[in-house]
Amino acid sequence: MAANSDAYQNIRKELAVTNTALIAVSKTKPVEDILELYHLGQRDFGENYVQELAEKAAVLPNDIRWHFIGHLQSNKVKYIAPFVHLIHGVDSFKLLQEINKQAAKQSRLIECLLQVYIAKEETKFGLDAEELASLLKELSSANLNYVKICGLMGMASFSDKLDIVRNEFKYLKGLFDKFDQPQTGNYNFQTLSMGMSSDYKIAIEEGSTMVRIGSLIFGER
Repeated sequence: MAANSDAYQNIRKELAVTNTALIAVSKTKPVEDILELYHLGQRDFGENYVQELAEKAAVLPNDIRWHFIGHLQSNKVKYIAPFVHLIHGVDSFKLLQEINKQAAKQSRLIECLLQVYIAKEETKFGLDAEELASLLKELSSANLNYVKICGLMGMASFSDKLDIVRNEFKYLKGLFDKFDQPQTGNYNFQTLSMGMSSDYKIAIEEGSTMVRIGSLIFGER
């Protein structure tokens, strides 16, 4: 199924009003679908699987900004370090250390978001509030010169109870504001990535600056 260009254009117009960045989630979708959106002006694409991302990056235009939005294993970082634009799901200091190590080998700075666990589902990854505070404190004294933490990411519960979803986004925005203080070096919050196809409008209302939309643009997987 090809990308829905009309839906894409409508979403782009909607997000432009609030200056919200759009990550087109292209996991499992063919190169042709990505190129269709690329030719409409989309440059930010999100992938969940390292091998799939590396294969697509090798054959698609070099000016695409690739976002890794899945759960990243430390031993896979080296495969995306040469080109990844933003890693969304960092949930441990150990992973940050590996990203820094691989970024150093490439002589490039890799921007990251810390993933916070906000859902009621046990399948979601992420830090809780105490772990987030602890990691940021550890980061402030660590010598990680090739990574930069530029914000937070979270996924709300998969629920049709919109008050639950809204409260989870509100909670994440509260943490973002709490830790969004003028910083130097590799910690400076600018991006709050929350909201997907089913809940991005609520996320924007609650302060999201970046949404990750797949099925509304590319169709169901």
